[in-house]
Amino acid sequence: MADTWLGLEGKVAIVTGGASGIGLHIAQELIRNGAKVVVSDLNVEEGQQADGSYTIQCNVTEKASVDQMVAKTVELFGSVDILVNNAGVNLPRLLVDVKGERPEYELSEKDFDFMVAVNQKGPFLCAQAATKEMVKQNHGVIVNVASEAGQEGSAGQSCYSATKGAVISFTRAWAKELGPYNIRVVAIAPGIMETTGLRTDAYNEALAYTRGVTVDGLSTDYSKSIPLAREGKLSEVGELVSYLASERSSYITGTTINISGGKSRG
Repeated sequence: MADTWLGLEGKVAIVTGGASGIGLHIAQELIRNGAKVVVSDLNVEEGQQADGSYTIQCNVTEKASVDQMVAKTVELFGSVDILVNNAGVNLPRLLVDVKGERPEYELSEKDFDFMVAVNQKGPFLCAQAATKEMVKQNHGVIVNVASEAGQEGSAGQSCYSATKGAVISFTRAWAKELGPYNIRVVAIAPGIMETTGLRTDAYNEALAYTRGVTVDGLSTDYSKSIPLAREGKLSEVGELVSYLASERSSYITGTTINISGGKSRG
């Protein structure tokens, strides 16, 4: 182990969806701790970046794209030690638009297929490709980014919740399969986090309708719903992932760590 507490120096990490939001903060924290980070994202050009990451364009819903991304990582850096399955999408949709006022916010087959493809198929394809490299090394860590919604469900987000529940189940099952090869699989379940550019007006409008409130009504007094009385910082997620990716958490596998300030939907 390196001299630093986490000992991530020289480790090769892939962060999917790492160009923005939670993924960006995870990538930055891993870089800060000495890891070589490949940011896999749909909206990047390939190459070395000023922040120290190397970006590779990848569509996590397509096997050929994922396989190529992992192969390029190995070609450049020699291994894959850490995979962070972070890429995800969330379209707030009602099972049934009972009011009938906004049929576009009723869950359609197209929206369902899109969320399942990115949130459930994507982690499967990435984990499969990365694991084929990790078994050669007889070590590795997969960190799946789930959600509190995947643990407890969320009104207006049933499909999203279901895909994140699937990620939690993947985590348990893959840990059992891959433990003999010294590969750990863990998940994190963020609760309410500080807003990013990914929370568009369109997202907020859809979420407000599915919750039966105005957009202004979405803002909450967190002192009532979260014991720590604040939303989470994206940097706190990055720090948790860095710990789980390190040998400091060497006996943690097959479990989902909730990072939500103690919030429960009750």
